[in-house]
Amino acid sequence: MASTTEATTSTEDTKSGDASIIQMHDLRPAAGAKKNKTRVGRGEGSKGKTSGRGTKGTKARYQVRPGFEGGQLPLYMRLPKLRGFKNPFKKQFQVVNVGALAELFPKGGDVTVEALVNKGAVRPGYPVKVLGDGDISAALTIKGVKVSASAKTKIETAGGSVSED
Repeated sequence: MASTTEATTSTEDTKSGDASIIQMHDLRPAAGAKKNKTRVGRGEGSKGKTSGRGTKGTKARYQVRPGFEGGQLPLYMRLPKLRGFKNPFKKQFQVVNVGALAELFPKGGDVTVEALVNKGAVRPGYPVKVLGDGDISAALTIKGVKVSASAKTKIETAGGSVSED
């Protein structure tokens, strides 16, 4: 019996309001932390009449247009006009030089897009063009690849052939 009375008194002590324990319903925001929004133009007591815009002028009547720099020549007029256009259908060739072909095919052989992809010289799915930088001594047979004039002469002087299909 004594144990039940002790239990009730200990719970009553906590309920009676121990001043050191803070509970959620006791919390309040700090003074000045929650400031009400000023609704301008709603009577003289709340920035009425001109609503903090001053008197007369463009800024008092409506908002200034975007890009207006206060009468200074705006940025879009200071910059030069854009000329020309970018062709969306431009073919972007992957470039392989004759010197690189000499390293990839030292004994000669057939050079096709598939062979260049297998050797890791180009990526699949894009057109390839051979340019004339470097020297070549092996006879190469080039098929299905665009070739520049200088590259064509170097390949043919080395004993190779070019057929652009």
